[in-house]
Amino acid sequence: MILEKIEGSQSPSPSSSDLIGLRRKSKEGGGPLKIESQHRKGKMTARERIDLLIDPGTFTEIDEFILHRSTKFGMEHQKYYGDGVVTGFGFINGRKVFLYSQDFTVMGGSLGNAHAKKICKIMDLAIKNGCPIIALLDSGGARIQEGVDSLAGFGEIFHRNVQASGVIPQISVILGSCAGGAVYSPALTDFVIMGGDHAYMFVTGPQVVESVTGEQVSFNDLGGKDIHANISGVAHLVANSEEQTLDLVKKLLSYIPSNNLMDAPRGNTELEPDQTINLDTIIPENENEPYDMKFVIKGIIDKGSFFEIFPSFAKNIITGFGRLQGNTIGIIANQPMVLGGAIDFHASDKSARFIRFCDSFNIPILTLVDVPGFMPGTKQEYAGIIRHGAKMIFAYSEATVPKITIITRKAYGGAYIVMASKHLGADINLAWNSAQIAVMGAEGACKILYRKKIQKSDDPEKELERYIAQYKREFSNPFQVAELGYVDKVIFPSESRSIILNSLQFLINKRENVPKRKHGNFPV
Repeated sequence: MILEKIEGSQSPSPSSSDLIGLRRKSKEGGGPLKIESQHRKGKMTARERIDLLIDPGTFTEIDEFILHRSTKFGMEHQKYYGDGVVTGFGFINGRKVFLYSQDFTVMGGSLGNAHAKKICKIMDLAIKNGCPIIALLDSGGARIQEGVDSLAGFGEIFHRNVQASGVIPQISVILGSCAGGAVYSPALTDFVIMGGDHAYMFVTGPQVVESVTGEQVSFNDLGGKDIHANISGVAHLVANSEEQTLDLVKKLLSYIPSNNLMDAPRGNTELEPDQTINLDTIIPENENEPYDMKFVIKGIIDKGSFFEIFPSFAKNIITGFGRLQGNTIGIIANQPMVLGGAIDFHASDKSARFIRFCDSFNIPILTLVDVPGFMPGTKQEYAGIIRHGAKMIFAYSEATVPKITIITRKAYGGAYIVMASKHLGADINLAWNSAQIAVMGAEGACKILYRKKIQKSDDPEKELERYIAQYKREFSNPFQVAELGYVDKVIFPSESRSIILNSLQFLINKRENVPKRKHGNFPV
């Protein structure tokens, strides 16, 4: 409701009825008609979202009477208490959080200077108090009427996103439109979750795209949640409804600590892994036959505890959280079911970012390796696979949290090095007895090494098979790597969980000194 002057009060200071009236007006946002319009679209209001996310009765709002000071373009007649964003703090499943929720009923949730100042204040409080900051975003972007003041507001928010990075978890929840400069705050946060039928993210909207390039594209095809979950990799998680989206926020928080000095919350400490999975029989006899690495994960971690991040993007590598005896771990694993588990440029980005999050917040990293190499071809080279692959090397080498690696089958060439090898600083490197560790696969290696001898043979195929068997005995097995100390222990698959648990007990107090520097130059 547009601000109305309080008249008729004879008392020198506002009465209790004045306070009640002001609070009521603040909670009305843009007014009943705008709220009804929001509901007709199937969207909740800013406050309804907060009520669904925060533990009942625990939300404390601040800055509910903030007003903008703009007088241009008739803005002096469009003043709403709160200025289009609700800010405050409360509990989620007993955990302290700070949050802000943009109110689309007030000038489309557009960001002006006062709106931005509210967000900056709540972010500053979150950083000072070591609590997660959650952004519920539903905004038309910059408030054009306020000009550069609006742009300044975005800049102040971006700066705080960077200052908070690696200090407190930052979660962006896209529940409506997020366009222009507004998309860069979510891009700077740790997790982006999109949900509902009206969640969009794009730098320029469909109308601008058409006017500039002539390309006609819908909101969904340009920046819908499926595009960002499957193709662009902007969205870590997506859901079909706002309710499901907010549930994902709660689930995510249950795996991560409140800040970089605290431990992650513990889950059920008495759970065992999925007993229906026999790890000793999971690797096919045919070394080129795929298998689902998710079964390996579920056969190691506590039952039902796997929470995948980026489940639809770069499926050839798996990232997610799990628990071992209730303690959170981060998991990175090649997926033989997709591209044979080979690493491409998208998989490199996906895993490097996840590794760095885990390292920032003291979450141990488990890496499961079955990788034939990096994806070849002009598409990969033109997309910068060299640059992107370097991100994984940097992330693993930089990480100082406990790092445990298990090679389940193939570990070939440069991809062997990249996947948390001993050479990049992994603490404990294990290999199943089915592991094949070499510069390249046995067949390809033998065709190069013994090409002339094979060609001169009376039976080239039989000769090739003989050399392959010899190569596997002498080179492509875990024992020769263990002899060199690059693998700490060769194990049976069924021993994996117990050895990981035992290792983590001794690595939990790991301390690692790094060279003094301002920061490394990450290959972005």
